[in-house]
Amino acid sequence: MMNYLLIGAALSFTTAAIAATDISKLTEAERHALAAKTEVWAPVPPVVTAAEGQAPSDAIQLLDNTLSQWQSVNTGAKAQWTMADGVLTVKPGTGDIRSKASFCDVQLHLEWRAGNDRMDKEGQLRNNSGIFLQEMYEIQILDSYQNKTYPNGQAAAVYKQSIPLVNATRPTGEWQHYDIIYTAPRFDGEKRVSPGYVTVLHNGVLVQNHTEISGTTEWIGQPQVKAHGCLPLKLQDHGDNVSFRNIWLRKL
Repeated sequence: MMNYLLIGAALSFTTAAIAATDISKLTEAERHALAAKTEVWAPVPPVVTAAEGQAPSDAIQLLDNTLSQWQSVNTGAKAQWTMADGVLTVKPGTGDIRSKASFCDVQLHLEWRAGNDRMDKEGQLRNNSGIFLQEMYEIQILDSYQNKTYPNGQAAAVYKQSIPLVNATRPTGEWQHYDIIYTAPRFDGEKRVSPGYVTVLHNGVLVQNHTEISGTTEWIGQPQVKAHGCLPLKLQDHGDNVSFRNIWLRKL
């Protein structure tokens, strides 16, 4: 502990000394030497390539033509949703699916599309689904284009907890993009010591800004706090025609 105190004191002294220096009176060499005192050279960030329209080079791709990375929540068997030409579509009645891998903090990208077959429906009945972080915390997926519903249940809501800042939904039938930064809650045994937080961009528009997640996203009742570690992602079968593509994430 003493070493840290000494280092902290030294840094404070250096900062105070720099602040008290009349930089205008220093030579060029002296200014560069003084500037070097606040340069940090390690660690060096790893290189990640991120070409336009493509996943970053360190991303985990979660969709392939065999659905090998997903399984049925109900049975644990292979997911029964439809996969064709890189597009995953809910097969109503087969149930939710989850990723085989578990995750904690992530940067998540997914694209989804609501079909045109529910235009006679309103509210929560117009092509509904959801992406569940750690199987417990839902970011709502819903055709919210010119479709009135309770705002904490519209597209990009933290379901029944946080209303999105704006409605950035594109017209029905167009692809929607979610970019999600998620910090998982922390637990000490059964006690939560830090809540989860989520930032969401919907079609490039910020709609959740470091939003605190109160607990599980319940349809009925209040959020519940349940201790857990890393868990899978889950996609919801709400009985509707919703498709997904280009799902990838980066562990943070």
